[in-house]
Parts: sequence; structure tokens; C-alpha cells
Amino acid sequence: MSDSLPPCPECGSEYTYETGALLVCPICAHEWEPLADGVEEYVAEGSHEVKDAVGNVLNDGDTVTVIKNLKVKGNSLVIKAGTKVRNIRLVDGVGDHDIDCRIDGVGAMQLKSSVVKKA
Repeated sequence: MSDSLPPCPECGSEYTYETGALLVCPICAHEWEPLADGVEEYVAEGSHEVKDAVGNVLNDGDTVTVIKNLKVKGNSLVIKAGTKVRNIRLVDGVGDHDIDCRIDGVGAMQLKSSVVKKA
């Protein structure tokens, strides 16, 4: 518990410690990497940058286009390449799924940003 280590970005605990290349909080078990220049910078929860398949930054409310056919798990439906999805919401979803949306004819679902392109 050194004065040179920053507090935990999740719970604010001052009792952080180093383990290898990571910093760890013993209170909430959050692990994170310090920046290379020694200055800690934290991204506020929910404000991470999400990019589409070609590198464009996505924002809430954007319209995106699906770039490849997607099978809907647990159903026989297929979302065709070129399908437009309007009014997306960026979320911290299950696994790599970071877009919450509603697709006409399919319903509400989550998509990976790697399978869409900003329209």
C-alpha cells in the first residue's frame, strides 16, 4: 500500500497493490493496467470508445449496417448483410457484444461492433 499507487477506479479503495504488470484492488478484486508513462488515467464507466469493423467511432443513436450474414442463435432467422439498424445503444454486453438494438422482423438483440459498419 504505497502512496505512489493510485486508488482503485471501481471502488476508490486506497489499498491497491501491484502483481506483475497489473494493479489489483483487494477490496473489490478489480485488476487494471497502469499507463506506460506512469500517470494513471481512468475511463469512466460506460464511456469506453467503441469502433465498428472499419474503425469508425460509434455513438448512441447511430445507424449502422450489418456487413455479413448473421445466424440468430436459438432461431432459424438470418440477419442479411446490408440490413440497416437504427438508433443503436452502446452497452457492456455479454462477451464481445457491445451494441444493443432492435432489428425489424427479428426483435431486440445485442451485436458485436466487429460485424457492423457506420451508415
